[in-house]
Parts: sequence; C-alpha cells; structure tokens
Amino acid sequence: MEPEINKPGTRGVSHIFAAFGYSMQGLKAALRYEEAFRLELIAAVFLLPLAIWLGRSASEMALLIGSLFIVLLVELINSAIEAVVDRVGTDHHELSGRAKDLGSAAVFISQMNVIVIWGLFIYERFYP
Repeated sequence: MEPEINKPGTRGVSHIFAAFGYSMQGLKAALRYEEAFRLELIAAVFLLPLAIWLGRSASEMALLIGSLFIVLLVELINSAIEAVVDRVGTDHHELSGRAKDLGSAAVFISQMNVIVIWGLFIYERFYP
C-alpha cells in the first residue's frame, strides 16, 4: 500500500497535513518505544525554564534551547537507524554494529554540545 504522502492527490496543503500526521506518529512511537528519547525529553522540559532564565537575550535563549532540541533530533535519527538495522536482521554484522555505534556517537556528541554550551553560559553568568 502506498503511503498517503506519496499519492498523486497529496499536493500543497494536503501534502503538508499528511507529512504532519506522519511526524506525529513518529513522535508517538519515540515516546512509546524509546526510553532514551523519553529521558532526554524529560531533561529538556526541566532545562527549558532554566534556559529562559539563564539566557540574557533572545539569541542566548535560542542557543540554549536549540542545543536541547539538537539532542532530541539526533536521538530520533539514531532510533530510526537502529529500527532499520533491526528490521534488516538480528544476526550480528560488522556494518550493522557500526551503524548503531555511529548513531550512538552522534547522540553522545550532541549531548557534549549541550554540556559545553550550557557550561560556558553558566560560567559566564556566575563567574564573570
């Protein structure tokens, strides 16, 4: 069965609505099946008010909040990679392991990005 989004009749606004629906399905799946995503989302929800307080300008707040969204984004991509690798096969293969390790490394780097950005802001704010 062809997905709604690729049918010839889904152009313009109907295409946008179809894409939005699939995006919501993806977020629901991440919340239901991906513990790491849930934990990172909880951390982001708690850090969001702190980002608003810590940032002294809109651009500073955007940088702090954006770094949190990057972690969520990379975690979603990592989860998608893992799902595809698991769908292809459960037997051990060097490339499957490498794909999963690379996705995990991407999540780790995005988390280090948060630590560096937030650390610099906190240092500047409390130790000028």
